[in-house]
Amino acid sequence: MSQLFNSLESSISRRTLLKLFGISAIAGLTGYSRFTKPKPTVFQKDILSLPRMLNQGKSVVVIGGGLAGLACAYELSQRGFLVTLLEKSPQLGGKIASWQIEAAGETFKMEHGFHGFFPQYYNLNSIVSELGIVDNFQSLNFYSVVYRDSKYKPEVFRPSSSAFPWNIIDLAIASPNRFRWGINLTKFKHLQVFQAITGFQREKNYQRFDNISVADWVKTEFPQGLYDLYFLPFAKSSLNAPDVMSVGELMQFFHFYFFGNPEGLAFNGTKDDMGTSLVQPIAREIQRHGGKIITGATVSEIPAVQGKIDALKYYLGSNQNNVPFWVKRNSVVADKEIEYFGAADEVFAVKSGGKEAISLTCTHQGCTVQTAADGKFHCPCHGAVFTADGKVVKGPAQRDLAKFQVVQQQDENLQLVATNSKSPSPETIQADYYVLATDVPGVQQLWKRVSGDVDQKVRSQVENLSIADPFAVCRFWFDRDFEWEQSNFTSLSGYQLTDSITLYHRIQEQFIDWAKRTGGSVVELHAYCYKAKEFPTQEALLTKFEQELYEIVPELQQANVLHQELVNQNNFSGYPPNSYAERPETSTSVSNLLFAGDWVKMPFPCGLMERAVSSGLLAANEILSREGLQRRSLLSVNPEGLLQI
Repeated sequence: MSQLFNSLESSISRRTLLKLFGISAIAGLTGYSRFTKPKPTVFQKDILSLPRMLNQGKSVVVIGGGLAGLACAYELSQRGFLVTLLEKSPQLGGKIASWQIEAAGETFKMEHGFHGFFPQYYNLNSIVSELGIVDNFQSLNFYSVVYRDSKYKPEVFRPSSSAFPWNIIDLAIASPNRFRWGINLTKFKHLQVFQAITGFQREKNYQRFDNISVADWVKTEFPQGLYDLYFLPFAKSSLNAPDVMSVGELMQFFHFYFFGNPEGLAFNGTKDDMGTSLVQPIAREIQRHGGKIITGATVSEIPAVQGKIDALKYYLGSNQNNVPFWVKRNSVVADKEIEYFGAADEVFAVKSGGKEAISLTCTHQGCTVQTAADGKFHCPCHGAVFTADGKVVKGPAQRDLAKFQVVQQQDENLQLVATNSKSPSPETIQADYYVLATDVPGVQQLWKRVSGDVDQKVRSQVENLSIADPFAVCRFWFDRDFEWEQSNFTSLSGYQLTDSITLYHRIQEQFIDWAKRTGGSVVELHAYCYKAKEFPTQEALLTKFEQELYEIVPELQQANVLHQELVNQNNFSGYPPNSYAERPETSTSVSNLLFAGDWVKMPFPCGLMERAVSSGLLAANEILSREGLQRRSLLSVNPEGLLQI
């Protein structure tokens, strides 16, 4: 076979493309057609007809109010369990939380960037349907990928019911870049790539590809156009950079979003902020069924006795944990006068030789504050400002940064204890089951609070979880609108920092209303995974975002910036090479402890928000099964690809 597309004429029939791919027979045998859409795969369906509702008092504590924790608490509260949901932040939602800001003289709700709801998010969408909030979402109709490299024209993806192999054929027909894909199936390497991405088998996939990064994998004889056009932008949309992302994970990601997905690539967005549209309705339903939700709760102790969690203790508000704990030196942040310990959202600053440490965790929502040019600590997420000794001088934070005494130092490790020894006694709560459903930094911090008889393997699994490179969001309010022919959410490729642009004044009601009244626009740039060493400060991030925005939308150079909000966090799950085998699963060797979160090893293909929700429902199902109740049927795309090797 000669080069796949070099010999194609400008007018191409579906039949010709199908023959060129060599899969016409497979297409006929599988029944994938233009008229019969494959149905979702049911995972973990109970054969027996078991009771749905609990008829005895059983309690569950869920720690973490993001999507995983909310989904778990939602399902269990529906089934008669006494559920208590603990969240460290003032508001629920985790990575999809919303908070109030003041901008351009008005009040708005801010988020951690745009989130797309894909049709194959079967488990998340089922909860949306059950809550009766389908009208909170709207289709974006289509979306584009725009390339900085002028040799590639924008790609446009629209709603479709085409599954593999038809989706590849449709993509080739519609793509203005099809002659630049660079695929040559006579090359063994290219054939291997094609077979690998179309023949997904979960365990075999990770055995073959989990030992190498995406960046290393594509260095030798990989179709360059295929990488530039699809692999690079879609890999980064997983919020993991190619140099630190496992090829096995990328294959799973591509299978879920494209090769195993019969729903097409268009997606919905929320009509309002995520908190209003999704988080609050789930929380209200939990409470309506007797669930208790406690925000601003910091877990201080989790004692384990005879292989079980015995109880947990937590503080509310400004109360500090008076139990000593260890933190490692931070190797990323360097300063001559200040030493930094900890990582992600648990960082502490100590003056060289000092005996007191300041927590750099903002007391508003838990973001990590940074030292600015004025010597003060500035919150990158929501704009709070603290003095050099931690006192709050600008909201929305209301409390000073927490302070800790240095107990002792051993090599690169520092032991700290809260200076506030007069804190009242913590609250103690006991339950039949405990679910840790936080992000990776959260579960690692919680595990430091676990004492007693605990399996070292589980401890090691948690400690070895990875955190992806930080992500950043910058939202701008301008005094004028502009012409834009691409989608209202558009992926961008080839820029040093920016990976997507969202026109909020055309998709969310609060901003649509403001734009109609003022003639302005609200534009957001999102960097999915940037290198902290390249952009070590908020000023560096903002400068680059502004430079790239004016390149992306030149018209805005003539507009006035009325307000800007910069958010950057470092708490997304990492999926590096050689991490799959030791990734924690839902059940643990601690008999009444379960895990939920997008860092949990999943038994079926899923990604992003659907991965978080599915992990929470898996934890709920495990508890339901142990109590002899009917498990919730979980859905996914076809778990295996067609062209298996």
